Amino acid sequence: MSRRCDLLAVGVMSGNKVSHSNRKTRRRFLPNLREISFRSDALGCDINLKIAASTLRTINKFGNIDSFLVNYSYAKLTEKAKKLRIKIKKKLVTTGKLNEVKIVKEKKVKGANEKSAKAKKAAAKK
Repeated sequence: MSRRCDLLAVGVMSGNKVSHSNRKTRRRFLPNLREISFRSDALGCDINLKIAASTLRTINKFGNIDSFLVNYSYAKLTEKAKKLRIKIKKKLVTTGKLNEVKIVKEKKVKGANEKSAKAKKAAAKK
């Protein structure tokens, strides 16, 4: 049984335990894994996954498991998550609800931030 997140492959890290006398001994940093059941609205069933707490916060930010898998970067997902994403996307396309789940990112315009920063500084001086 590996200590690895099923969605984002968060795993064990290694480092040093440093004592008061500054001696360094090797140790393992284990991920905060939880077994959680998610309800997929697209598939209409529960999905049981072993995920890290950090991944759970990211899923909550996106709203639900369907929205997370559709919108999150494909390259960062594990093989299990990629297969699940393909199933969900196919189901959403057949039902015509893909646009409801998909988040469209706005492109940043260069110079827009500079202008607003200058305007804020000018307002602060007055």
